[in-house]
Amino acid sequence: MASQAGFQRHSGGLFNSGLVSIGLRDEHGGLLSGFIAGGRNFVIGEAGRRYSIVIRNRTQNRLEIVVSVDGLDVIDGKPGAVSKRGYLVDPQAELEIDGFRQSMDTVAAFRFGSVRGSYVGQKTGDTRNVGVIGVAVFHERGTNPQVFDDLNQRQNANPFPGQFATPP
Repeated sequence: MASQAGFQRHSGGLFNSGLVSIGLRDEHGGLLSGFIAGGRNFVIGEAGRRYSIVIRNRTQNRLEIVVSVDGLDVIDGKPGAVSKRGYLVDPQAELEIDGFRQSMDTVAAFRFGSVRGSYVGQKTGDTRNVGVIGVAVFHERGTNPQVFDDLNQRQNANPFPGQFATPP
């Protein structure tokens, strides 16, 4: 019955999500298992355990990856938004994010825990997105050939090709 409802086990590894593959790595280096239900990916963690987010670029183009955890941007620790700057990931490369960036050298580690004990709860008091990891993927400007071709065609279009309207 669970299979008919869209439930599928995922025994570790990365979830394929179009341009990238995404997963969570435990503190020992193994990828965590989970499941897919209703078109959403879930990973099973253990309270108190540290994890990192692994994103693999599956394309031949460089991508910009914007990531939020519990509703906070992983780079600046402020509310997440797709309009923020992200990490640049080279073609076929892997990015591992192991915490909220506090400086170039230090991070506040990601850990599985309670809603009340969450980093976002302590920092802002807003816990509505605890447990949610958001990933937005963007092509580096000018690297998406289809979009670039469309843009080029529109920029060079003649808005008055016939000069006069044709008779009815």
